[in-house]
Amino acid sequence: MEKITGSDFASPETMHDFMAFYKRLAGQQEPLYRLDDFFGMGGAWLAFRHEDVVAILKDPRFVKDVRKLAPPQDQGEPGQKYASVSKFRQWFKEMPNMLTVDPPDHTRLRRLASKAFTPHTIEGLRPRIQQIADELLDAVQERGRMDLITDFAYPLPITVISEMLGIPVADRDQFREWTRKLLNASLDPKQEDTVSEVLDKFVEYIKTLLAEKRAHPGNDITSGLVQAHDEGDQLSENELLSTIWLLIVAGHETTVNLIGNGILALLKHPEQMRLLRSDPSLLPSAVEELLRYAGPVMIASRFASEDIPMHGNEIRKGEIVLVSLAGANVDPHKFSHPEVLDITREENEHLAFGKGIHLCLGAPLARLEGQVAFGTLLQRLPHLRLAVEPEQLTYNRSTLRSLTSLPVLF
Repeated sequence: MEKITGSDFASPETMHDFMAFYKRLAGQQEPLYRLDDFFGMGGAWLAFRHEDVVAILKDPRFVKDVRKLAPPQDQGEPGQKYASVSKFRQWFKEMPNMLTVDPPDHTRLRRLASKAFTPHTIEGLRPRIQQIADELLDAVQERGRMDLITDFAYPLPITVISEMLGIPVADRDQFREWTRKLLNASLDPKQEDTVSEVLDKFVEYIKTLLAEKRAHPGNDITSGLVQAHDEGDQLSENELLSTIWLLIVAGHETTVNLIGNGILALLKHPEQMRLLRSDPSLLPSAVEELLRYAGPVMIASRFASEDIPMHGNEIRKGEIVLVSLAGANVDPHKFSHPEVLDITREENEHLAFGKGIHLCLGAPLARLEGQVAFGTLLQRLPHLRLAVEPEQLTYNRSTLRSLTSLPVLF
């Protein structure tokens, strides 16, 4: 049987048809699969069964903070072949945030940001999110066509998170450029300089933003984090910078792709799109099903903090353990007919937002934005359809399922 490599996780074939790739994985007959190399980070273990992914994500022996661990003898920093990956890893070592650390640092950093992301607080944003969605469609309605990513899926969440952070919405195009460059450069061995340049520009932007908030604080997340840093010494300067960076990027990028991937899935399953259009009460369950079926985050990583036996293998201290969230979400042992898009699916314990202490902080916001986005698009654009054949669509080379564009007619 053909061996699976790390590069397969970001290939165009995988992005176009993940179910086929999952069947290749499941066909290996190894519940814990060994990859020789994952983008220059050395050998890695891969779990893709729902039960195993949940167990790893909830096990405190599998950690996020690589700074605590000495890599095994046969591993080290990525070589020049994957210099762009190396640059990212080094940056996160120096710029920790809640995504890259473990308790007690994770607990402290997450608590500081969590007040703005409670379900009650997020639900209060519904009227504003609806207003943004309507304004975006007003701008393109007469055209009869748009790039759904550029004209709708991107500006909706970046406007929301910009307003939450107290960032001028006019800067959203700059974030788009930087984020796209990082996406496309992150796994390109020739793009180390691009990664460095973009990260430097991002940090300089945030430093300027923090100076502005110190001089003129507002009722926003950034001002609150600045105050926590300045008055209570609850986070370091680098943690402050990295946390704002994380909230900007994670606060929009995954939702952009939930909307893009979700609409594409509905367009490819017109009976499901008709059902949702005729019964908007299905929006909450539809969003959950689209997260399961076409969620953007395909893989997450941990490091073994000690030698851990699993499925007859010995995971050595310091080794990388990858968990395929997308694989777990189509595991037939967990989901009935996982290859079928069913917006009425009732039992849907998908892992699109992860599990355990690193469960996505922004999950309530992403769910709400998804409900508003899908509901508004289907109600206002009754003749929504693809402007190209599905096979013509392209994806960013990333471990995120991320369309470069989605041309549609309406």
